Amino acid sequence: MTSITTQQPMRIGFYLTHNFTMIAMASAVEVLRMANQLSGEVLYQWFTLSENGEPVTASDALEVRVDDRIPSQLPLDLLIVCGGVQVERSCTSQLTSWLCQLDRQQKILGGICTGSYALAKAGVMVNQYCAIHWEHLAGLQELFPSIKITNKLFTLSDKRMTSSGGTAPMDMMLTLVAKQHGNKLSAAISEMFMCERIRNGTDVQKVPLRSLVGTSQPKLLEIVSLMEANLEEPIGMDELAGFVDLSRRQLERLFQKHLQCSPSRYYLQLRLSRARQLLKQTNLSIIEVSVACGFVSTPHFSKCYRDCFGMPPRHERLGISPSQPAATELPELTEVTGLHDDSLFDAGFDDPNTVPNEAC
Repeated sequence: MTSITTQQPMRIGFYLTHNFTMIAMASAVEVLRMANQLSGEVLYQWFTLSENGEPVTASDALEVRVDDRIPSQLPLDLLIVCGGVQVERSCTSQLTSWLCQLDRQQKILGGICTGSYALAKAGVMVNQYCAIHWEHLAGLQELFPSIKITNKLFTLSDKRMTSSGGTAPMDMMLTLVAKQHGNKLSAAISEMFMCERIRNGTDVQKVPLRSLVGTSQPKLLEIVSLMEANLEEPIGMDELAGFVDLSRRQLERLFQKHLQCSPSRYYLQLRLSRARQLLKQTNLSIIEVSVACGFVSTPHFSKCYRDCFGMPPRHERLGISPSQPAATELPELTEVTGLHDDSLFDAGFDDPNTVPNEAC
């Protein structure tokens, strides 16, 4: 069985769908190139493929020549489907049949941007965690309920590698390099590309709220905008409801219907998401971050942060991996997981700054 820790050089195929996203594909390939350059060894070999062996046009109109057609006889360890615009049209029977063949051969399969749709279509993602660009999250979940769709930037296991779009494939491949050849090489590659940090498997995509609820809920959009503009000094739930001429109960029903959580929980999620950004991107102390995100008690902030991200704030600052995954995932704006603080607000604490002493 092919393993994520396969012997070098690892041979990787990139299958290019019509209108594939160039930035996603290049982000993945460049990590491999730099790994070879900095190590002075051929750690990775890569090949490009298309259905008929003809050049493929990307969504930016650039044309890319390929090394082979499918089904390819190249001795691949890993095949990554590079998706893009209208990926559904590229999921031909020839492609899905070949993906099933590679699965039977126990090869590692991957998808970047929308490429994991092709893996799902081929039936090789059942009970597997799967990442895809946020525009396709809802559709993929609806079409393939047996797949564990996640809002994470990428997933990486011994059998499957999936990533959302943009530069997320770079983070996925940097993580692969770290697993196979150590963090030192991965960090050196990141520095060469002037990446501020390597995002890990717990990082999530930020899904625009309008994509989740559409434009038919202007009051919901207005309330969330108010929340985002008032993270340091949070507004009470009754006051928020009053801004849009709703009762507290109507406000709660609106959030439950469209975001599957209470407004208090959503607000807390926004504040913790901002806290995470400040911890990773600034030199503010943990106390300063706590205050900047509307927490008057640092112990309470630490507890909420640990419940959400599986680690205390100080571990986030030091870059220590979480000891345990967050409890649940929520299909919300910032997609933070595992919050458990509804009771603090449902018990009558309308001001998000006001918490029971025992919670601190």
